Amino acid sequence: MLRIEIIAAGRLKKGPFADLRDEYLKRMVWPVSITEIEGKNASEEHDRLLEKIRAGSVLIALDERGKVLGSRDFAARLSSFSEQGITDIQFMIGGADGLNDKIRQRARFLLAFGPQTWPHMMVRVMLLEQLYRAQQITAGHPYHRD
Repeated sequence: MLRIEIIAAGRLKKGPFADLRDEYLKRMVWPVSITEIEGKNASEEHDRLLEKIRAGSVLIALDERGKVLGSRDFAARLSSFSEQGITDIQFMIGGADGLNDKIRQRARFLLAFGPQTWPHMMVRVMLLEQLYRAQQITAGHPYHRD
């Protein structure tokens, strides 16, 4: 089974995004944890994000320069990691300034949620929804409709 950690810059405060985060976390069968990082500036934030990357894990960085995947392709990518015996996956979400080159270079894959720019707090919820959708696609559940 996949073990997923979302490492994100900034702290999500109470409100609609936090409510949605909690809802998707409750629905997940795959173990998903969220680690929030804060820094005084973008440089410190990036350093703290880099410190959280575990050796042996697959790092997927959410970045506007990344590849856009449909939900089925995203689910297939996660399944392929599992088939390769990879169970530890980390997703990284930067703050308002995004991620730096050091983090992008460490990533196995850069993922984008389209060409638009999204608020980093919203991206957490979008990622959780796509993880839940991938879990349901993989299980053959009818949640996803093409």
